[in-house]
Amino acid sequence: MSKKSTGKENFALTKENYLLLVIGFAIIVLGFILMIGGKSEDPNIFNEEEIFSFRRITLAPMVVLGGFIFEIWAIMKKPRSNGDKE
Repeated sequence: MSKKSTGKENFALTKENYLLLVIGFAIIVLGFILMIGGKSEDPNIFNEEEIFSFRRITLAPMVVLGGFIFEIWAIMKKPRSNGDKE
């Protein structure tokens, strides 16, 4: 009992899924870029407003979390069949 090869292999993910994974990775990287910074020129000075800004404490973690959710969706997305129009 052997299976005949049709020439086309069935992979779990399609080209569209991989493209979406790259987009999700870029969103995660953007979130981490939003977190960087806040260093003071003088080590004796603590700049609380810059370190604990909205961008670093709220926005950046939400962007990273959104990127991870997008990654999960990109993996779970089923490929379109040839008959689907969208």
